[in-house]
Amino acid sequence: MSKPQFLLSSVAIAVAGFFFTQGVATVATASDKVGFEPTTEQKVTTRQVALLLDKAHYLDQPLDKEMGKKVLSMYYDALDPNRTIFLQSDIDELNAKYADSYAERLKRGDLSAGIEVFERYRTRMNEYYNTAKTLLGTNVNLKTNQSIILDREKEPRFASKDEQLKYWHNQITYTLIGITLGQENDQAKDKAFLDNPELARGQDLVKGDERTPSQILLNRLNRQQQQLARLKNDEIMESVLNNAMLAYDPHSNYYAPVQANEMQIQTNLQLEGIGVSIRPDRKNPDYIRIVSLVDGGPAQKTGQVKANDLILGVAQENGQMVDTVGYTTREIVALIRGAKGTSVTIKIKQPNAPDSSARTVTIVRDVIAQEDAGVHHRVVELPYEGGIKRVGVIEIPSFYLNFKARRSGADINDYRSVSMDTEKAIKALNEQNIDGLVVDLRNNPGGSLDEVVKMLGLFIKEGPLVQIRDNRGNVQVFEDGDGGKQLYTGDMAVLINLGSASASEIFSAAIQDYGRGLVVGNTTTGKGSAQTQRDDLALGSATLTQRKFYRINGGSTQNKGVVPDVELVNIYEGIEFGEREYKNPLEWDTIKPTEYKVEGKYSKSLIDGLIASSKSRQESDPQFKYLLELNAIRALDDDKKPVDVNIDKRRAKNTMIEQKTLMAENARRQATGEKPYTDWATYQASIDALAEERSLMKEHERPKLPESEAYILETARLMFDGKKQIK
Repeated sequence: MSKPQFLLSSVAIAVAGFFFTQGVATVATASDKVGFEPTTEQKVTTRQVALLLDKAHYLDQPLDKEMGKKVLSMYYDALDPNRTIFLQSDIDELNAKYADSYAERLKRGDLSAGIEVFERYRTRMNEYYNTAKTLLGTNVNLKTNQSIILDREKEPRFASKDEQLKYWHNQITYTLIGITLGQENDQAKDKAFLDNPELARGQDLVKGDERTPSQILLNRLNRQQQQLARLKNDEIMESVLNNAMLAYDPHSNYYAPVQANEMQIQTNLQLEGIGVSIRPDRKNPDYIRIVSLVDGGPAQKTGQVKANDLILGVAQENGQMVDTVGYTTREIVALIRGAKGTSVTIKIKQPNAPDSSARTVTIVRDVIAQEDAGVHHRVVELPYEGGIKRVGVIEIPSFYLNFKARRSGADINDYRSVSMDTEKAIKALNEQNIDGLVVDLRNNPGGSLDEVVKMLGLFIKEGPLVQIRDNRGNVQVFEDGDGGKQLYTGDMAVLINLGSASASEIFSAAIQDYGRGLVVGNTTTGKGSAQTQRDDLALGSATLTQRKFYRINGGSTQNKGVVPDVELVNIYEGIEFGEREYKNPLEWDTIKPTEYKVEGKYSKSLIDGLIASSKSRQESDPQFKYLLELNAIRALDDDKKPVDVNIDKRRAKNTMIEQKTLMAENARRQATGEKPYTDWATYQASIDALAEERSLMKEHERPKLPESEAYILETARLMFDGKKQIK
């Protein structure tokens, strides 16, 4: 059995949700009771997952009858998050059959109840698709006097079929209105590109889509229905087991083999494949387009694969060619990836060429290092009090570590870790005589506990760094173990936001508690739990919450997160995101603080002064003013309130939102000396061209967006302002 590895990451969320779309409910048919017969491995895996929950989860909550009811309810909500698929009578029927026995079934390795629930869902979805197609074959009235609530998560399930049919018709009509208005917008952008070719930045961005809105929606529904039909038994098992784990907390997860491989890639920063990045084609999303090739990767070495090629099919070594038109990127990635040294054949063609011109290319898979995904550093010059301050910036996307390589005893120089990469970045910045350092942890989901402890040791001289408590109340204190070494001793600040989670919260909390630096930005996710990664299952892998971590001052970051010393504009304002929005989050609490020596001291009066001066700057800074206005515009839409199913009313509201958005954009352009956009279509065309251009660049080579860079500059200014007053 492999040694459990503690993970501190918010990446581990529900993974089976890619097919949980809005759907349907009608009278049950016999077909929804015909599922698959689980294999021995699937049954063993089910027993293993049930045992982990019953005996090893942090909550110490047995998987008993009452918990089984909660698990089953969680599964309904995962399949039907908007409560448009199952009728209340469906839930009553399934509960009568399975609620009391659901937990015991899982512990026996019996997946039959979960399979029947899923097959009922699949039957309903197919009925919904057929209903939608029938409606789209008619002349749909887009000017109704109806309204619809888009977010029905808190609404009751439909009590009758008639009530549900009315909702479906409104929902389909509302979707068709959106596509119609979107197509009008695309046509206006096409005209802008044709009238002003310079807007396209040398790219072919004219869509020229001749399909009707009904045809576009029909194609979309067909793709979704085909994807549903292609779901494999392992993926259905994943949906059942993953939601059993999510009933305990948001970060305990089960991953089927394909998804388990994805998780390893995220934490290891390497993969075994052919070295291409892909995404749906902009003009025809039935096709998946190759966006770029990795320098020196297997695909590039063939000389036969080009950027912009469309993928028509994939064949495994000695296998049949699979027609992948209509496949998702996830499905194609699963086909392309495989063991190093094996071959895969792809069928590709150039855009605007007939399928008959397609060519096949056989490529030998190899390990592809994701160099672009790691730590990056740079120097920013900040005008400050009549001079220039040289600010070092270290961008840390995650606390990554190649666990597999480390466990196998590989040499430390042969694999990547965030602490080693950060150490190199600090040394490089020290040589450039920086005046201060900003550690950018925005949208960093976390990662390895060991790595965040090593990272903190680079900045803190000595002392405790984080506390971990298990479900029996045992507390372990992680200390800085480098003998008092401190690679960086200068001024520093940490930039965080709502997307900063777990290991990011440990790092920023320790810096804040020691007074080692200023913490700036927005309150973090609030993911204060630690998971073990279990690779010892019969199929796939799991992450299981077994510990909670605490600051050295005794407070948990769970739920509450890390509150910054100085708040900046919150780009996630009004968006349901973070631990506080998840179902079944662990509670916030405190334990005994550790003994530690504060390195710096930011007094309350000092912080209050920094807050006041920063607020004044944000209110006048063009970038922050722009972001504040976008927050206000976003608040105009509330999916929990009824919206009109009428194209004229929706067009009028869209026009109002477009005008406000364009005014906000032009205000900041004028404030920064740029030429304002003449109209919405020109603005949108320019945005599309810029996005396309940036997508072809490596991440660290993309010019920084001014609204993002404003956070770096304001954080640095606060750091220097604080230095003048700190005692």
